[in-house]
Order: sequence, then C-alpha cells, then structure tokens
Amino acid sequence: MGQALQNLETYPLLARGLSRRARAGCGPALAMWGHGRTYHKEGGPLLRVAKRVLTRQASWFFAYTAGGADHVAAGGFPRDRITVVRNSTDTTALVAARNAVTDAQVAEFASQHGLVPDRTGLYLGGFHASKRIPFLLEAVAHIVKRMPDFRLLVAGDGACRSSVESSAARGDGVVYVGPVHDDRRALLGAASRLMLMPGLVGLCAVDSFALRTPLVTTDWPGHSPEFEYLEHGRNAMVASGGPEQYAEAVVRTLSSPELMARLQRGCVSNSGNYTVEEMSARFAAGVAELLERRPVVTSRG
Repeated sequence: MGQALQNLETYPLLARGLSRRARAGCGPALAMWGHGRTYHKEGGPLLRVAKRVLTRQASWFFAYTAGGADHVAAGGFPRDRITVVRNSTDTTALVAARNAVTDAQVAEFASQHGLVPDRTGLYLGGFHASKRIPFLLEAVAHIVKRMPDFRLLVAGDGACRSSVESSAARGDGVVYVGPVHDDRRALLGAASRLMLMPGLVGLCAVDSFALRTPLVTTDWPGHSPEFEYLEHGRNAMVASGGPEQYAEAVVRTLSSPELMARLQRGCVSNSGNYTVEEMSARFAAGVAELLERRPVVTSRG
C-alpha cells in the first residue's frame, strides 16, 4: 500500500493484520511503499505523528531511496524490515538509445538548430511552477552574456510554455523543440553537454546518468527523493544563489574540460545503478524476505 493517510483501504487491512489470528500468521502481510518522508509539503506535527504511527503498523517498508529509509527507521520502524528499491525509470532502454546515436545524427541536428559543440545545454521536463522555468530563462540570459554562442535546448510542455516560446522567439539563447519522447531524448542528450534543472529534481537525475549529460541544479529545498543520487562535483553540480550565480556555475563547468570529463564519468558509473531491472530485483528480494520471515501456522485437525 502507498504510505499515505488518505488511503482508506489501508485501515481495514491493518485491522485484520493486527488481530490475534493474523499475528499467528494467517492474516494479510501489509507492506508500505513510499518516499519515507514528506518532500514537497510539510504537514503539521499531528499529521506527522499520525503518519509515523500508521507506518509502524506495517510488516515491511519499501523506500524509494536510502534517505527515506533512514527517516522511516528514525521513526521507530525496524531497520531490518526496510528495503531500499532505488526508484528509477527504464534507463536501460534510454542508455541503448543514447548509445545508438551517431556523430552524423548529432552534427545534422546541431546544424539544423545552430548549435555549437560544448556550448549546448538541455532542459527536459514539464513546464510547471516547481521546475522554476522563470529562474531558468533568466539564468540562460546571464549565460549568453558570458558565453554568446551558448544555446539551451528546451523540450517539454506545460503551463509556462508561452514564456519559453517567447524567449525562443526573442533569440535569448533558447531553442524550443516541443515535447519529446523515446529516441528523440537520446538525440537531445547526445547534442548537449549539460542538463539544466534549477527546480525540482526527481527522476530526471537518472535520465541525466543514462544520457551522459550531467545535471546542474540548485540547493533549492523542494527536490524529490531522487535528488539524493546526485553528488556535487562527481556526477552533477549543485549551485547556490539566484539565476546569476547559477549561470556562473554553468559557464564555469562548460569551460573546464577536466570537470566535464569527471562529471560524465560519474554519470556513466551511476547509470547501471539506477534501472528498472535493479529496482525490480530489490523489490522482489524484499517481498521474498517478508514472506520467509512470517510465522508458519500449523493447523490442527
């Protein structure tokens, strides 16, 4: 079950699980799945206590990340009944698509959009408030002042689309390519050197690993659990401050071949750690261990 107070179907299952017969091993084994803590909004102390109490009634907990597991354990849940699944998307397919992109395809795409090698960034995601699109567009303007041939490929759609299109029409360094899927993402990643994401970082972290396009993000507090996968200076860059400071971090990174090579090596190294296959294997192992550790009931004739 999802780790959420509003999941009403959880309560009758817990009631059955807490009965005397269930404690002997006959009732349902209930496991919870979730972030482990609230990342994007903070409830009051009463809600936090209620969620902790609810979670502690489960037989097992599947946490997205190690940080979520730590939070659940700190709330009194047995550490040996927590499985960290390492939440991911189908990065195996994305890695294969990225490896299949040819230099000729990249050169043709770059020529079509007026891109300069080593001076291209990528934004890939929704145009929502949590993604801080105005911050991103302002930062691009600052980058272009320092690096006039820089271009940011912007792929996606959402509420802020008009702002992105206006910036692209003005020639502010933005190239809007619309919503993209599947192999098109691989081509965009191959044509870019960095992925710019000053707002919410979630599963775009594993996309950056698969595409070998390191993330430059910020220490903004609204990130999702997968932000934990990033290591500043090894597989990503995490900047502080406003759009101008963010722009400086991007320019500094692009201007350092040694740093760029290190970040790309970090992405390649981590791309195999966060996959659907690895996530599924961890989940299956957790389920198997939960079932193996349940008490065995011997019926009496």
